[in-house]
Amino acid sequence: MRPVTREDTAYEVEAALAFHDDDAKATIATLLADNHHLRLQLALAESALSRGLVRGWRPRFDRD
Repeated sequence: MRPVTREDTAYEVEAALAFHDDDAKATIATLLADNHHLRLQLALAESALSRGLVRGWRPRFDRD
């Protein structure tokens, strides 16, 4: 996986804003809803995974 550059991030921000017709509040609301959904999916995956299947690996909800 290649490292994310500042240009990549800037492009993604502009793309997200363009998707919401430059409405920053709508963009943030969508990103927060996506974050909530993905955290729920991660919690479900964590409860469904067998400890032996992933050899002790546990998902983390926060970045380092």
